[in-house]
Amino acid sequence: MSSGWTAPEENTLGVILGRRNRRGVPTASTAGRAMRQASARGASLGTGYLGTGASVLAAVQGVHGIAMFLSHAGAYPRLLPIALAWFLYALALVGVAISIATRGERMSNWMFAVFLLVLAGVVALDFTAIWPMHDIGRFATASVSVGFGLLVALALRRGLEILIAALLLGAAMVTAIVLNTPLNDQTLPAQILAVVLCIAPSIVGLYVVRWFRRIVQLELDRVLVQSTVSAPRFAVGMLASEELARLDLAAEELLDSVATGRTELPLTPKTASVAASLATELRLHLIEGRRETWLYHAITESEQLGKSVTLTDRGSLAGLLNPVQRDGLLSAVWLLVSDKRKGASTAQVTLGPVTALPDPVTKMITVPVVMTTTGVARNRVDPATWDAIGKVGRFVDSTQNSSLRVEIDCMVANPADQ
Repeated sequence: MSSGWTAPEENTLGVILGRRNRRGVPTASTAGRAMRQASARGASLGTGYLGTGASVLAAVQGVHGIAMFLSHAGAYPRLLPIALAWFLYALALVGVAISIATRGERMSNWMFAVFLLVLAGVVALDFTAIWPMHDIGRFATASVSVGFGLLVALALRRGLEILIAALLLGAAMVTAIVLNTPLNDQTLPAQILAVVLCIAPSIVGLYVVRWFRRIVQLELDRVLVQSTVSAPRFAVGMLASEELARLDLAAEELLDSVATGRTELPLTPKTASVAASLATELRLHLIEGRRETWLYHAITESEQLGKSVTLTDRGSLAGLLNPVQRDGLLSAVWLLVSDKRKGASTAQVTLGPVTALPDPVTKMITVPVVMTTTGVARNRVDPATWDAIGKVGRFVDSTQNSSLRVEIDCMVANPADQ
């Protein structure tokens, strides 16, 4: 970035940038509010729908497990333990479903502990029922279904907790197999399948939830960044707008209290200090708004662009671009650095300096825009990227250090005529 500019403390998703962490964020600040909202229960970017799907999957697998149990019912020495195991398993799933319907998408620590204890009881009862049969992998039904039952809590608890529970279940299954089942060519495949069914559902589920959240966050980030294309040439950032509204409300309340006589003059030292702080913060925001362009805020406040794009715009020329050119430039930069197939892709965007005189006929000036990338091969660039670059202006592309370099002549209105 240009020298003298200070990056914001957070991006569009409320992620704290730099060395500051959650403990150093004031609770009343915009960053603090954003982090509280992001960490609140239920603020899971729609992963509750994945939890519903996981519950349906667990129920379907449970029906299959019951069918397997009934098909081997004649071989069980005792039916009471396995029947009780299935009753507890169904009770656990129904209990979680009722809790979500009444309390919302949340699972407290004690509820999760009870859920795990019930599932542990299911495993113990299932092992008790099939232990005399000396073939855990073949006859285990309810205990294998527990691996799918953990998916019910997938969107309600931390992924590490679900993973630990799945690994403990797998370890219990392996221990029972080693202690009870003679391993040979006939019994080994069923034992391996049972262990995999205990662990694999949670691992796959965690992978899906992780990438689902990542996709939603990227799309949300893109939408928020897109709002900058209609901003004035110099403006405060997206997050600073909320802070300005707060400061403006506080200042209006203070002035109104003085005007109506609720606050007596002269001001007390405490009230005077509050007024001075408000004035200082408002002044700083107004100064920032006169030197930072829409493109600066779009890059620095974005989760995706902030870590991959470097901007050099000492003349604040990005503010001269019209909305169509802004949209094209932002889309091109986003597409160049967001394709995961390219690996660690980065881009450096340089605007200016303006060297050519204004066109005497159109009264337009040419702003040179140079995009230099790393890790972006020219033959891997999406056609939509070229369309976006074409919206900015006439361009010439080349290869530099095996990566793409684009030089654009962007025609904008002469600010001297405005």
